[in-house]
Amino acid sequence: MRVITGTARGTRLQTLEGEATRPTIERVKEAMFSAIQFEIEGRTVLDLFAGSGQLGIEALSRGAHRCDFVDSAPGAVRVVTENLKKCRMTERAAVHQRTWDAFLAASKTRYSLIFLDPPYRSGLCLAAMEALCGGHLANHAIVVCETAPEETLPEQVGPLVLSKTTKYGNTRVFLYRTVGLGEGK
Repeated sequence: MRVITGTARGTRLQTLEGEATRPTIERVKEAMFSAIQFEIEGRTVLDLFAGSGQLGIEALSRGAHRCDFVDSAPGAVRVVTENLKKCRMTERAAVHQRTWDAFLAASKTRYSLIFLDPPYRSGLCLAAMEALCGGHLANHAIVVCETAPEETLPEQVGPLVLSKTTKYGNTRVFLYRTVGLGEGK
């Protein structure tokens, strides 16, 4: 697994050992970022269910302003921290070892780019999007959800409207955008 482009282009990232975490395959990651490639610069990013942190790191490499990485597993927090050091991005990131819901309950930050990649078939993408609608979405926010191919998500969750969904082998990606929250990043 490597950073595709930007300031950390080509940097190999550590992954978590074992089957508890499933990293996003490069083909899927490339497609995700192709869909939003001109909308990343300057954004405040949330990598919820971070795993190795590769999605948030890719966004930082492409010009995102800062990123909060959240994962409840101690091993994931260690890997994200090491990957940030390797990519020289620690000053633009914060790593939080918390459950996703505890983090959102305590956070006051509004995010303009959010990656949701929870365990497949857990129902956590929808639960997290509903929680994000409680004051965590910046104007013109983008939410990217990664699920199992058979999973479905609604057309709209609060101000988040489904913009695109694509299946890539054993993965489905849902791209949501906010409507009705005003201007700016």
